[in-house]
Amino acid sequence: MHGDGDPTTREGLRAIYTPPRLPWLRANMVSSLDGAATGSDGLSGTVNNAVDVDVFHILRDLADVVLVGAGTAVAETYSAKGTPIVIVSRRGRVPDDLRGCEPGAVRLATVAEAPGLAAARDEIGEQNVYVVGDSEVDLPALMKELHDEGMRHVLCEGGPSLLGSLLEAGVVDELCHTITPKLLAGDGRRIVTGPPIDVPVSLASLIEHDGTLLGRWLVST
Repeated sequence: MHGDGDPTTREGLRAIYTPPRLPWLRANMVSSLDGAATGSDGLSGTVNNAVDVDVFHILRDLADVVLVGAGTAVAETYSAKGTPIVIVSRRGRVPDDLRGCEPGAVRLATVAEAPGLAAARDEIGEQNVYVVGDSEVDLPALMKELHDEGMRHVLCEGGPSLLGSLLEAGVVDELCHTITPKLLAGDGRRIVTGPPIDVPVSLASLIEHDGTLLGRWLVST
């Protein structure tokens, strides 16, 4: 294991996962040993386990804001509890389960051409809707908007296509990747999808717990 902190305690894990500087964009993903990011039900809960869930909550506690694709938010039935959530959606639609939340708990990153833009502004407030781009979400521009509002530690929880876009845009600083001791086969997606990219990374820390590997990988710039 590389890095400071005792991985057997919550305080030690927080020390290990505390970002080295700000701003910082961290992605957190999980997969089986054979690379499946979801199980046969299409959900990450089929892949993860208790230690991964513990780290999931620590990362949320440390973050200023959670970034997630609209498809993942719907599939995983996200709720607005604790850390504010920014949904990335070219259609400009706020998922049903995230409507009616406290002001600022749910935000939306979308584009000027989004068919749901006006309805989203009515639903969560214009100040909570980031229009970054005309037809494609400008992710570097979104990061600047979040940083300018004081949300400098951003945690991306996927899905795979959003992570691919963030990596392609060159805005990811770190990937936290849990590998659980399962072999699932099937056609489950990988943790990153989209056009081919070649992003070098270096290992920052690696923890083994009952066969589960918890890795932190720094993205080279």
